[in-house]
Amino acid sequence: MRGFESVPERLMIEHTSDLMKTLVGRGFLYRCTDEVGLDTVAGEGVTGYIGFDCTAPSLHVGSLVQIMMLRHLQKSGGRPIVLLGGGTTKIGDPSGKDKTRSILAQEKIEAYKTGMRQVFGKFLDFDGPNAAITVDNDEWLSEFGYIDFLRTVGAHFSVNRMVTMETARRRLENGQPLSFLEFNYPLLQSYDFVELNRRYNCRLQLGGSDQWGNITSGVDLTRRMEGNEVYGFTAPLVTTASGAKMGKTAHGAIWLNADLNQGEDYHRSPYDYWQFWRNTEDADVGRFLRLFTDLPLDEAAELETLEGADINTAKIRLANEATTLLHGKQASNEAEETARRIFKQGATATGLPTLEANIEGVLAIDAAILTGLAASRGEARRHIKGNALKINDERVTDDSQALSSDDVNDGVIKVSIGRKRHALIRPA
Repeated sequence: MRGFESVPERLMIEHTSDLMKTLVGRGFLYRCTDEVGLDTVAGEGVTGYIGFDCTAPSLHVGSLVQIMMLRHLQKSGGRPIVLLGGGTTKIGDPSGKDKTRSILAQEKIEAYKTGMRQVFGKFLDFDGPNAAITVDNDEWLSEFGYIDFLRTVGAHFSVNRMVTMETARRRLENGQPLSFLEFNYPLLQSYDFVELNRRYNCRLQLGGSDQWGNITSGVDLTRRMEGNEVYGFTAPLVTTASGAKMGKTAHGAIWLNADLNQGEDYHRSPYDYWQFWRNTEDADVGRFLRLFTDLPLDEAAELETLEGADINTAKIRLANEATTLLHGKQASNEAEETARRIFKQGATATGLPTLEANIEGVLAIDAAILTGLAASRGEARRHIKGNALKINDERVTDDSQALSSDDVNDGVIKVSIGRKRHALIRPA
């Protein structure tokens, strides 16, 4: 079945805790080290964490599954810990990667931490009796001397087992290099669980399915070093019904920071975010309502039954709910209104992604690339042949058509592909 990893076979358990009922009912469970045990401690209000390495200036939609799990943990009475990997980022997690990551300078890691912190306050409550907390693993990892670390932590790891972990095995089988630096990553991440258990009585680590090896190593290390029973829980890798990776489009990642300005990435405004969810494939609507919104399950199930043109009602609800969580109700309403005016009235509207550029000598096909609506000239030409590329709602019929000052209306030029994708160019 496309759109989800196949979930491993497991015993059907009638859960009693709000946390497990929610996570399982909404489709978050892929693997758990001990469902019955976790269900028991979750009923008492468990503390759990997810680690986020600081490898980009913002998280993107692909991280939302993890963020939503922390949100449900808190809503069920548990305490969420956001663990920023200021220390582990210095090495780089090889999980899911076929190539070694570039080593980041400390200044860049610090800047990335700042950008990532902005997101969590939108989804988690950092005040109250079970307030979320943010911790940086550089606090303890930077204090370790290498020999001391190996004596303390390395003694609990078997090289035999480590080389069978998915990332190491795949790299070795494919003849790709796995640096000794990366090989140490599971030790560092596992030790995070030990420290969080000591400091905050943290008993649960959550993450994506690609982290299963690291998580189970952390569970095992915490039991060995602290003698405490702790748990691991992973969510499946989410892809779209057509098999695309969640959070990625042909034009880049869908970043969660609205003000992000990173090169050619263009999906950053609240309108972009709203439109991303509005364009969800029909087969994904119900699943995404359960995973990425707080909508009650019965309402999600009802919306999922809509067919034909009526499915657009569910897509708009998905876009509104998801955008409200990240950007607030006002931004969601404005995005919906912008979309309504564009789709129903065909008017140039404010609130669209806007690029400032010199239009002299710029062809319409290049405008499509500059705005992120097309990835290449070849793609733009295909849109021209399909009568989909438009400048100010007028079809582009010639590859050589260029922009001019005559195209500027109210200070901008509107570029569109089809009825749903639009952007503005403001002449520099």
